[in-house]
Amino acid sequence: MRGAKASQINRRTLLAGAGAATLPALWPLAADSQSGGQVKLTCWSAAIDQVKSHATAFEKATGIKVAYENFPWPQYRTSVVTRFVGNADMDVLWVSDAWLPEFAEAGWLAPINDEAALMKYDVEAAAYCTQSMTYKGKQYGLAYYGDQMAFLYNSEILQKAGIAAAPTTWDDVVQQSLRIKQSGGPEFPLLLSLAIDTWLIEFVSALVYSYGGRFVDDKGDALMADPAKGAVEAASFVRDAIHKHKIVSPAAVETTEINGLKAIGSGEFAFGIVPTYRLRALNDPSQATAAGKIRPALMPKGVKATDNATCGWLRFYGMTSAAKANATRRANAVKLIEFFGGKDNENKYAMQKLLLLDLGLPFCTQPLAEDADVKAFWDKWAGAGGGAVIAKQAAMARKKDTIAPWFGEWNETSNKVWQSIFLNRATPESGLKEATQKWVDLKKANT
Repeated sequence: MRGAKASQINRRTLLAGAGAATLPALWPLAADSQSGGQVKLTCWSAAIDQVKSHATAFEKATGIKVAYENFPWPQYRTSVVTRFVGNADMDVLWVSDAWLPEFAEAGWLAPINDEAALMKYDVEAAAYCTQSMTYKGKQYGLAYYGDQMAFLYNSEILQKAGIAAAPTTWDDVVQQSLRIKQSGGPEFPLLLSLAIDTWLIEFVSALVYSYGGRFVDDKGDALMADPAKGAVEAASFVRDAIHKHKIVSPAAVETTEINGLKAIGSGEFAFGIVPTYRLRALNDPSQATAAGKIRPALMPKGVKATDNATCGWLRFYGMTSAAKANATRRANAVKLIEFFGGKDNENKYAMQKLLLLDLGLPFCTQPLAEDADVKAFWDKWAGAGGGAVIAKQAAMARKKDTIAPWFGEWNETSNKVWQSIFLNRATPESGLKEATQKWVDLKKANT
């Protein structure tokens, strides 16, 4: 892959790109004297070649010059916040769904509900993507990329154990894992990366959703301690998988997402949960021993669940309030957001397709799943029919319902609670009551 090395087995921050400069990279130094004016695009240092290529196409199609700058991912949020506070000029920027409440409350981002040219794309987007760009009923952009936690299995290990099909429920996972152990397979067939890192909230959210549960309701009131709302059941499953069934290694509490990924790639596990974009690396012979054997299945579901839900997340193109306040800047920003996050001048979802084929980044645009090149991509990296599974899973993905202005502070407590449950130092009930109380206290302090 060119530019950012997102397809390689590495942690999420490598989406920031290899060898990125510590200072913002500016390209090109656009001149306001151009007939179409200019628009400023601020990103983290990912997909650099793809952004530049598409920016060039945008300039040719519109006559509007693109002033593109990027910051390394670890410094990105701080850099843009500093610019917002200092009233620096920015028009369009990449935004993480986790930052939306803060940026919206601060007045830094402008809603796009009154921009028909942008809102028309919602009809073809996965629901979780649109919901992840929405705060207090207002939508703040179009997707850069959207992904979800995927359940994967090693076809060779299942075949050796005489298992004909991937599990569809968590009870199936337990029974198949026990059978694999008994037949001489891996001692711990199920890989869960449960270390406290930036991925843990996606892991536990996927588990809670797969049990038909939620952390909070539509009003933002905590549900996580309610035994009937999925979180307690999900926590109980993981605790039992480690300490009762012994199908998950006790070392899982120290396993980061990247180390878990490497273990799956080495063929050490029958089942695992990873971001969908990792499939390409896992089935690349140059990166993974188990290449060609790792296949996607729908997320298993709990007894009370009505579908195979998982957790999705989003990165999107947002327009600054300053850009929207100026008629020319607003018009140019809308054109750029549509060209990158919607369709180009040839009425194609060109950028979304480019990001998948070049970098393996999944998209939110559902009709694109039927594109011949997209199907061929998934046939190569996810096996025959893998693309259909991924598209079906995306349709059942749900946004993180804990995204709120106080999410970061609450998540610190939540991570510790989940770890205590995994280590059997707290019951699911007592641990989630602690997480609930923290949520209640923070919500009260912030509303």
